Amino acid sequence: MHAMRWDNLTDGDGAAAPALFAADAVTTRTFDTPEFRGITFHEIRARSIVNRVPGASRMPFEWTVNPYRGCSHACVYCFARKTHSYLDLDTGLGFDTQIVVKVNAPELLRRELASGRWRGEHIAMGTNVDCYQRAEGRYRLMPGILTALTERANPFSILTKGTLILRDLELLRRASRVTDIGVSVSVGFTDPELWRTVEPGTPSPQRRLEAVRTLADHGIPCGVLMAPVIPFLGDSPERLRATVRAIAAAGATSVTPLVLHLRPGAREWFTAWLARHHPHLLRRYEALYAGGSYAPRWYQRRITGMVHEFADEYGIGPYRAGAHRGAR
Repeated sequence: MHAMRWDNLTDGDGAAAPALFAADAVTTRTFDTPEFRGITFHEIRARSIVNRVPGASRMPFEWTVNPYRGCSHACVYCFARKTHSYLDLDTGLGFDTQIVVKVNAPELLRRELASGRWRGEHIAMGTNVDCYQRAEGRYRLMPGILTALTERANPFSILTKGTLILRDLELLRRASRVTDIGVSVSVGFTDPELWRTVEPGTPSPQRRLEAVRTLADHGIPCGVLMAPVIPFLGDSPERLRATVRAIAAAGATSVTPLVLHLRPGAREWFTAWLARHHPHLLRRYEALYAGGSYAPRWYQRRITGMVHEFADEYGIGPYRAGAHRGAR
């Protein structure tokens, strides 16, 4: 494999940072087990773990922790794909199969939270790539991260498509007793055929909704980020209604729709997927996203209006302040 630019990285949300870890601190591993076949892990010792979100970001939080880069969920629309180009890695298949693991994340977080400069602000996790992707089953970084946050009673939130979060149920309950925590699960649609092609490495939408129910049953309120709503494939009133109905039935505390956005890196990979699976939609996508990475405001408003209407019908609240808005 060619050398990668480990020395001039940006953090997980795109803020420039000098040399987050040194090239000689990288160990590359592969595991010959079915769930990790074809995936390469680059184990690194990061130099920092609490990242400031760039001021120009649309995100409503300032600090993030990202123990992984790259994601085996392999969602074809993932906006974080661009970050792999900073390592001279491919933003398509490389993003899905070359996973950077910050193996020292828990100890580093404990040290940074103890620093006199840290003011105990809210930390968002899972906003770039999923902290409960499959790699977490092997590396087990989140228990140490959650424990460090709990020891400092530091508020945090998690966004995930991974049912592995249920492994840490007791740690989340412990944290909720000493600080404000927010948990959101991402479910943009319930159609099984769409899921299999667009989010091939994720647990099914049904399994994710079962995780929402389990969290709620154990005293951890859980919202659903209904993201992404995929134009012309998941945006019909019938499909939106079915998804909101399933979200409500799972006991979610809120539902927040977010229309697909196609940033550079993700746009090319998604367009290639569209050309293979739905070539008749290419021109409609070109027209809808002619203005840039985001769908037009009129379209976003229409989707949001319908979702909120269905949410009222099924007795579930809309987006609440403080919930997650980062979508992978």
